Amino acid sequence: MQRDLWTYLLLVWITCIPYSSTAPFANQSRSLQSGATAGHRGPNEGQRILSRAKRGWVWNQMFVLEEFEGPDPILVGRLHTDLDVGSKNIKYVLAGEGAGTIFSINDKTGDIHAMKRLDREEKAEYTLMAQVINRDTNEPLEPPSEFIIKVQDINDNSPQFIEGPYVASVPEMSQVGTSVTKVTATDADDPVYGNSAKLVYSILEGQPYFSIDPNTATIGIALPGMDREIRDEYMVVIQAKDMGGHMGGLSGTTTVTVRLTDINDNPPKFAKSKYFSAFGFLKPSIIMLVTSVFMAILKATDKDVGENAKSIYSIIGGNEKGVFEITTDSQTQEGILMIKKPLDFEMQKHFNLTVEATNVRYGPTGPYKDTTTVRIAVEDSDEPPIFTRPTYVLEVHENTAINTVIGVVTARDPDATGSPIRYFIDRHTDLERQFNVNVDDGKITLAKPLDRETDMWHNITVTASEVRNNSQISRAIVAIRVLDINDNAPEFAAEYEPFVCENGKPGQVVEMVSAVDKDDPIQGHYFEYRLVPEMLNNPNFTIKNNGDNSISILTKHDSFRRQKQEMYFLPIIVTDNGNPPMSSTNTLTIRVCRCNKEGTIQSCNLEAYVLPIGLSMGALIAILACIVLLLVIVVLFVTLRRHKNEPLIIKDDEDVRENIIRYDDEGGGEEDTEAFDIATLQNPDGINGYLPRKDIKPDLQFMPRQGQHSGPNGVDVDEFINVRLHEADNDPTAPPYDSIQIYGYEGRGSIAGSLSSLETASSDSDQNYDYLREWGPRFRRLGELYSVGESDKET
Repeated sequence: MQRDLWTYLLLVWITCIPYSSTAPFANQSRSLQSGATAGHRGPNEGQRILSRAKRGWVWNQMFVLEEFEGPDPILVGRLHTDLDVGSKNIKYVLAGEGAGTIFSINDKTGDIHAMKRLDREEKAEYTLMAQVINRDTNEPLEPPSEFIIKVQDINDNSPQFIEGPYVASVPEMSQVGTSVTKVTATDADDPVYGNSAKLVYSILEGQPYFSIDPNTATIGIALPGMDREIRDEYMVVIQAKDMGGHMGGLSGTTTVTVRLTDINDNPPKFAKSKYFSAFGFLKPSIIMLVTSVFMAILKATDKDVGENAKSIYSIIGGNEKGVFEITTDSQTQEGILMIKKPLDFEMQKHFNLTVEATNVRYGPTGPYKDTTTVRIAVEDSDEPPIFTRPTYVLEVHENTAINTVIGVVTARDPDATGSPIRYFIDRHTDLERQFNVNVDDGKITLAKPLDRETDMWHNITVTASEVRNNSQISRAIVAIRVLDINDNAPEFAAEYEPFVCENGKPGQVVEMVSAVDKDDPIQGHYFEYRLVPEMLNNPNFTIKNNGDNSISILTKHDSFRRQKQEMYFLPIIVTDNGNPPMSSTNTLTIRVCRCNKEGTIQSCNLEAYVLPIGLSMGALIAILACIVLLLVIVVLFVTLRRHKNEPLIIKDDEDVRENIIRYDDEGGGEEDTEAFDIATLQNPDGINGYLPRKDIKPDLQFMPRQGQHSGPNGVDVDEFINVRLHEADNDPTAPPYDSIQIYGYEGRGSIAGSLSSLETASSDSDQNYDYLREWGPRFRRLGELYSVGESDKET
């Protein structure tokens, strides 16, 4: 308050006594420019003192009230300089923010006026520059001085809640004084000057539930025991007033919506403490009871919401055997009671279950829970028969006699009436009908002999149905294991192909032989090997037991020769250890082969040259059979062709055949010439059609000589014909041409014998082919080919 009083008195002094206040300002401005302290003039001295006393306040600030309106501009202050002693050459100049527009100065007196209404909230202060110049020359008389005009605030803005309206929450049952939220109001007025921005908060609506701190605006709980289940939302109106809440201050309001959040202060509650029915059927809205299928829906209500209303259901009594289980539906918050094990009316007709619902979250005083009793009545129903065992395992020896009883299955009716039972075999599991069952007593008998080596296990299904109600059927699996008996003789494990080398040594291993047995004795296999009695004194080979159910074939000498004997047969008897023991005779075929020093076969017989080592006898026989079959097919094909007298196909260049040509005119027969294939005469029935001739035209051009003619009146016809005939005979280009015909068949024989020179006693060297040179250029080349020169003879 004291500061405000001093500020008010300073404003009155600046406004009412401007002339007395400007001198210090001018001196101050001069001191700002020079940096020295201002001096003062003594009362009785007319001279200037160079030093001045430093003032303790700031003279370079002026003040003007905002929102001032009047007919004349408001005087802000006056500038004055020591140079102004009444001289008319002094001129005051104002520059800076708002100079000439907002503020004006009297250039003679230095009075500053505000020309417009000012708003502190728009601009709180203006920085201006004052200077004294010579009016005539406009030269500065002093350096410029800076000063500030501050706009003084008035209470012209009401408080505003910028963030409102507010929404807040607080847990129900909170204690008095618990903070709910805090509101904030702002005032655009000057918070430093006066009380225009000093705010005080109060509650207009919302009492007696809530209270607010007048200075901090913190809203708190004012009433204890506020229960969300009774009322969960409140509307609070908050007021903010400036001027410290005094009369005449401006105010603003806002609303705060306060919601009470839930706490777990209510336990779950079942609608009834017991659910029961005298006839075993509970109310449809609570229980659904169907034969052998049971489901119950229980619901415990809770006044709380959200997580506080969630409950977990459990069975705490009456379920010692674990027949029932209950789960919680997370969506509906219901307890679903279901059957976990089959119900048996004959074993237990009633169940009394104690079901508990417990909140997930603990309350202030501990966990909230509630219990109810559910009485369940089990109805009797017609149940299918029950086998004494779900799976039966029976054993029977193979080759057991037909109609032998191999086992018994038993079933009973669990109902109190106790209906008789009939038994059947599901033939889908016994397609070969190897077993039968007695419909009355369940004895399973053998219908066909069994072979363990074919099937070791047989799985069949036996059904049991009530005589009174054959729709009630039960099934049991019967696994029948076929036990082994010694009914198979041992035999060699493979088709061995042993061989012995000609250059082998005595005692050399020819082959290692093992045996297999289809039987499966309990104590395992043990085989005994021995030679047949007539081979005990075998001079060539002997056997050696290796101790691992195998033997080695050893040689007795080194004089094996293929020329002497190519193969040796060694029969061996193999006996098992069954009861009774079984034996078989297996013969080894041992070949004699020629080997290198390392013992590798080089050749054994003809097979070794054409076949790779290790080729089996079966493969060899198959290959030979295929070859023989191909040869038979070729022979049959040739025989059929010969039978039909069809020539075989040969190359064209070797096909030379003669032609019989018929001439129907005397003039060469170019147009009326037909060529007859000589093959037609050889095989008249095998004509396949007309075969065209292969005429060869000569390349030589023959120019006939001009014949001699008699005079025009004397024509010698005989001479003319002879000349023309001679020309035609010697013209190689005249038809008929030479023809090459191909003969695919030479005939079945000739009385004259063969014309070939291959069987002649004379050789080519004895022949003289010089005469061929006289036949023309075509035969000259042929003579050169057949003739033998002197060099050839010498060679």
